Amino acid sequence: MIVIFDNGHGKETKGKRSPIWSDGSQLFEYEFNRDITSRCIAKLTHRGFQTHLLVPEINDITLEERVRRANKIKDSILISIHANGGGGTGFEGWTSRGQTKADELCEYIYNSFSWHIPDWKLRKDSSDGDSDKESGFYMIRWTNMPAVLLECGFMDTESDCYFMMSENGRDKISDAIVDGVINYIQNKH
Repeated sequence: MIVIFDNGHGKETKGKRSPIWSDGSQLFEYEFNRDITSRCIAKLTHRGFQTHLLVPEINDITLEERVRRANKIKDSILISIHANGGGGTGFEGWTSRGQTKADELCEYIYNSFSWHIPDWKLRKDSSDGDSDKESGFYMIRWTNMPAVLLECGFMDTESDCYFMMSENGRDKISDAIVDGVINYIQNKH
């Protein structure tokens, strides 16, 4: 099983950043996504799992190209890393519509987030019996493998953003993703 990581957005993608906070700090989503992805890959590789970085480039790559790259890799799962916006707080995971293997993968990641960051809100849609939210997001709709899109905190909410910029926060977020992925692989394959 190869764990593919998609680090969403590129350096030049418009609007993908936090406000500038009173101390002058600011989070750029492309950097956050790449750092979380890098940490996850290092932790999984250290534990003996195969990984693949979908977008090594710093600039944005089209969704069509991302999907094309991912669909060339057999026996895999895909984790697309993002930072949220819109004034909320906490974590949410997205899968394509309907019941799929991605729902199971996302449930393992939700459970891991609840253990690693217990005081963070888990934003859920439990109407179909599981925690994930469902959408037609291109990356999770058109890939051939179980694919989840993870929104790892709100960069426009100050408390979330400072957590997301901290070493402690980034370690906890990456640990939550890694442990969720490992639990899914070990229990489902």
